[in-house]
Amino acid sequence: MENIAFIQITERKIELKIIQSRSGRFRILEQVENYYDLTKDLTVDCLFSPKSKADILKILNIYRYTVETFSVTKMIAFASNIIVKARNYRGLLDEIYTNTGMNFVLVGNDEVIKDIYEATVSKVEFSKATAVYVSGYNTYLFRYNRRSVLDHAVIPYGYINLSSSKKSFADKVALFKKELKDLAIVKDAEEDIVGVGTPFIDLSRVAKKLLRYPLDIDNNYIMGRDGVNKLLEFTKDLDVDKIKKIKGLSPESGESLNGGLAIVCALYDAFKTEKICVSDAECIDGKILQNLVGSPTEKYTDLLLNSLDNYYEFKKEGLSINDSVYNMAVLLFKQLKVVHKLSRIYVKPLKIASYMFDCGKYIDFKEYEKHGYYTILSAQLVGASQKEILIAALACECQNPDNFSLAEIMKYKDLLSEEDVEAIRKIGLLVKLAATLNASRKGVITDIVCDILGDSIIMKTVVKGDPSFEIMQSMKIAEDFKKIFKKSLQII
Repeated sequence: MENIAFIQITERKIELKIIQSRSGRFRILEQVENYYDLTKDLTVDCLFSPKSKADILKILNIYRYTVETFSVTKMIAFASNIIVKARNYRGLLDEIYTNTGMNFVLVGNDEVIKDIYEATVSKVEFSKATAVYVSGYNTYLFRYNRRSVLDHAVIPYGYINLSSSKKSFADKVALFKKELKDLAIVKDAEEDIVGVGTPFIDLSRVAKKLLRYPLDIDNNYIMGRDGVNKLLEFTKDLDVDKIKKIKGLSPESGESLNGGLAIVCALYDAFKTEKICVSDAECIDGKILQNLVGSPTEKYTDLLLNSLDNYYEFKKEGLSINDSVYNMAVLLFKQLKVVHKLSRIYVKPLKIASYMFDCGKYIDFKEYEKHGYYTILSAQLVGASQKEILIAALACECQNPDNFSLAEIMKYKDLLSEEDVEAIRKIGLLVKLAATLNASRKGVITDIVCDILGDSIIMKTVVKGDPSFEIMQSMKIAEDFKKIFKKSLQII
């Protein structure tokens, strides 16, 4: 196990992330962002002003003490190559090294694409897609298939320099569409489009408010053209100061909802698409993934399971049974298919709810099922859609059938069907049964065989010890089982 610090300088912020790495997994120990505005320095004066240099040095010196506090064994510092627009950028990097000991490496366009690609494929589950990363001064497009980048292009307009243009909004859209017009990567684009960068996050957050979308999750949000149309209507009469007052947006929201929206509108037209999948991937995430100690080569083969493993890597202890409950729940799902009658679309919610069946205990053991609901929603899981994560969270809560509340579920009526609501109750009880079949935490029950006889189910256990405790705990939910599945349960 080791602690690694990542420090990134861009035209708008200095970001510090300190992670703890173990067995190819990681958790964030500290994350700090400090914002400033170098627009005038980079585009007008082409020189870092004394004030800008002093501000940057002050922030980095504070970060240095933070790094020392966390006993970091490795530090990776990098800067956006946009800073080369300032003629005295080398002097700044030398001053930084002299004053802080931090040796910053400039990141070129090819490396930006590599970093964003690594981060993107770890966040969204598309085996092939076209991704668009909108930064402050450039827009990066790349097309990937399986696990390699096939083609890429860089457009010298981002949400900041396009926003600062004196052109009208319509002219900004037209200007960007012109840049896209003859690009082979646009003509050969994959069906799935992924949007990365501050504008996509800010725009999707506002779109969700306008559409009354009930979930507050950034990653994997599918932003449709209807949301973009509502954004156009909403922002047409807003000035930058009013935009910046919208809650939940980044400090760059003025530019991202102006220049960024123009870019996004042009992208929808150029790709002739009705939806873009928003990813919260960042360059710094790509750097983290490339520097994990013992990073498994199979980390992208099952994004969901890797995400669940990563979540529990730093929480599990010697008596952890999460993987056992997971395997038992999948087994029950298969064995009882003719009883629960759930389609395969509910396998991922079942996997999430079963692997994280006890996640609420890290908050409080009492009513841990309820705590599990918002823990799953906040766990930043990848490899599943937002709807699948929601179903899993509600199912985790419904391990205790008394927690089922139709009034609560109605908050998500636009996302959930009647079939989903019924599935939530069934998955919740299957997870609870899987947990009780591992009650002693000793892996006593290695397999089960279910005989379905009319109105009853006889569950035969294959064991490697005395399963009395598991059977006793499991039979406590037999009454709830009968209510939900309409069959009596007997475990032997």
